[in-house]
Amino acid sequence: MTLILETPRLRLRKWQPGEEDLLATFLGDDQVMYAYEGAFNETKIAEWLQWNLQSYEKYGYGLWAIEHKSDGAVIGECGITMQTVKGQEFPEIGYHLISSAWHQGYMTEAAQAVKKYAFETLQLPEVCSTVRDTNLASMNVAIRNGMTIRDRYVKHYRGIEMPHYLFVAKRV
Repeated sequence: MTLILETPRLRLRKWQPGEEDLLATFLGDDQVMYAYEGAFNETKIAEWLQWNLQSYEKYGYGLWAIEHKSDGAVIGECGITMQTVKGQEFPEIGYHLISSAWHQGYMTEAAQAVKKYAFETLQLPEVCSTVRDTNLASMNVAIRNGMTIRDRYVKHYRGIEMPHYLFVAKRV
């Protein structure tokens, strides 16, 4: 296990090969993945894990498993991935959380720690979060993470036009 950072209640660590079942607890949940128009199947979850492992190799970061310190349970993921918005690449703080852990402040706690890591450890000049315009919970996490809307754009996914907001925070 490669620990990346800790918060008062959480540990963030790298995903490991073979952890598709842990990812499936939230990526395979329609409720969690409603902004993606539904749950990921086994193939998409395996691809998601490989994408993260490749991101660790290429950039030195990616989405990290969130473990609850009290019992070691994986409750989601949060980290940094490279995203392209209107032809420009941005380091994005992305996140997913198992539904039983919603409304307890975990995602804000994790996202704020990842932003601090991005600025202090990685020395990134800015980070973003891209959020579908129907995903109010994720918008609120971005706002609580000190981000403001820079732009609005449309992603095309599963044959659907999905308006998104680009939230950004700059290192000060």
